[in-house]
Amino acid sequence: MTAPAARDLLVVGGGGFARETAQAVRAAAAADLAAGRCPRWRLAGHLDDDPALHGTDVDGAPVLGGCDRVRDHPDAQVVVCAGSPRDQAVRARLVRRLALPDSRYATVVHPTAAVSASSAAGPGTVLLAHCVLTAAVRVGAHVAVMPHTVLTHDDTVADFATLASGVRLGGGVRIGRGAYVGAGALVREHTMVGAWSLTGMGSTVLTDVPPGEVWAGSPARRLRDAGPPALAELRREDPRPAPGGAPPSPPSHAAPHTGRGPQTPMGSTHA
Repeated sequence: MTAPAARDLLVVGGGGFARETAQAVRAAAAADLAAGRCPRWRLAGHLDDDPALHGTDVDGAPVLGGCDRVRDHPDAQVVVCAGSPRDQAVRARLVRRLALPDSRYATVVHPTAAVSASSAAGPGTVLLAHCVLTAAVRVGAHVAVMPHTVLTHDDTVADFATLASGVRLGGGVRIGRGAYVGAGALVREHTMVGAWSLTGMGSTVLTDVPPGEVWAGSPARRLRDAGPPALAELRREDPRPAPGGAPPSPPSHAAPHTGRGPQTPMGSTHA
């Protein structure tokens, strides 16, 4: 009987988040081998629209060309790893541009992440080292969960959101589509963080953050509107957002936790 072969995986992006994801893929492969399993993926390389990177290596992985080269690898799985506080909407734009079916997107879970059996994450989502999903957590598609982030019972995180390193969410928190929660932020239980908002690093969020706004501080307060890319996404989804925001939709792409141990197969570009 022929053993299953590792599937090629392409990381879209060549910046920090993409490099971290590539290392998570390598760590997952090493964990599989240590457990006597065939690795799920083989890191095929990066795709990035910066011509200066083409033909180079990023941490030992080749940059194969621009993002549209994904068409040259029809059997490979893909994960889009772009985005930063300066442009939190770039990941959503890239996913629309690539126009791939959900089945093409991998869900990358670092082997040190703790994902409960009652929790789920959608296609294209990345859970980096030592993050925790405690109970009945729902994470949508193309979400970035950075190291040492803790999501507690009944949290929901909508598509394209980013939770930077060290974020802590109380129970029943709802993170809206495309929201960016900065490193070390604390979010009170049953609080809503609106779509395409940005919460500053180290903030303490005690009340709902409306869509399309920047909040920061302890306690967090409104500073200004979000940047033009985030507001463009908000208008695209709702041309007339209600004052104060509406609750975000629950993640539509979350899949059941069916992985092998801690690794869960739920399935410019610089960060």
